[in-house]
Amino acid sequence: MRIGVPRETKDGERRVGIVPDGVRALVAAGHQVAVQTDAGAASGFGDDVYRAAGAAITDDAAQIWRCPLIVKVKEIQCAEWPLLTASTTIAGFAQLNRDPALLDAVLAARVRVIAYETVREQDGNLPLLAPMSRIAGRLALFAGAQALATNAGGNGTLITGVDDVPAARVVVVGAGNAGSEAARIAARLGLHVHVFSRGAKRLEALRAALAREGTPVATSQLGGNEHAFAAAIADADLVIGAVLEPGTLSPKLISRAALRAMRRGSAIVDIGIDQGGIAETSRMTSLSQPTYVDEGVVHYAVPNLPALVARTATLALAAAALPFVRRLADAGTVGAIEHDASLAAAVMVWDGAITHAGLACDAGRVRRERPWRMAPSGARAA
Repeated sequence: MRIGVPRETKDGERRVGIVPDGVRALVAAGHQVAVQTDAGAASGFGDDVYRAAGAAITDDAAQIWRCPLIVKVKEIQCAEWPLLTASTTIAGFAQLNRDPALLDAVLAARVRVIAYETVREQDGNLPLLAPMSRIAGRLALFAGAQALATNAGGNGTLITGVDDVPAARVVVVGAGNAGSEAARIAARLGLHVHVFSRGAKRLEALRAALAREGTPVATSQLGGNEHAFAAAIADADLVIGAVLEPGTLSPKLISRAALRAMRRGSAIVDIGIDQGGIAETSRMTSLSQPTYVDEGVVHYAVPNLPALVARTATLALAAAALPFVRRLADAGTVGAIEHDASLAAAVMVWDGAITHAGLACDAGRVRRERPWRMAPSGARAA
């Protein structure tokens, strides 16, 4: 199969979908890989390295997007919509739920989108989203420190404190991969940390793990004690939103009134902004303009936070994604999703139809279940 790796064009995005070692493995398996010029440069992988691994290098974006399988990182950008070709399979973080215009574009183009964020294994693990979530969680304290700085509109709180000045009070909402990492880093820095989560088991596992590490945190289950949650938000210097419902929009757990009760110049880092974020005041920002102030609170709502550490994030994502890319290339998209339930769960749209239940619900549209089984015999088998 011909596989295309485009250069990412989203603001601040420096990751790349496949690294040279992945190209080498795919070429050895009999596939052709075309990489757009400088696609991996910002991650430390130059064109010569890709060429040595067996890739064809071209600066012609249209040529890349004509490949039956496209492997990228972030969602399809507006400038890429005219390049979409019917029946092409596009694998990457799709983010269709919060962008009706993008959803309309991919439906009109009749492409097939496999969303990395919804690849789910039998045990519930999200193998492609998890490493990016862990990186984002670790970066959340860095982002929060930036947001609290006076030049961003913050009140000038140093999160670690100094001498007799206490460290910041941090509320983490969510105890999954992102929330757990954010809480762990905050606790190691000596911050006052309170973690809220709807999942009792996950919350207890985090509490026990951090207690064993000697960095205990306060934990509370969401639901049933809204007063305690609101009080913690009001008292926080920094709130980290890390709640994720794969394939659906995030629940709005923090009201505008709750943000209004925070001290002026406090901050919120909404890691899950890709799925809409958890605060009523959250709206997407970019790495070039990461913050804004609403209700006196500095909001940091960048959807591609891991791009700040492009090389580490690329290596982690490419390693996790390669086995799934191999299955798509070896068996073709239909063959791969028919024999791999984790990939089938990640098919969002197919040849003009919405196939994912969560996306159909969020968009208020009809879902078609497994339309690939009704594909005409002459259709392109990507």
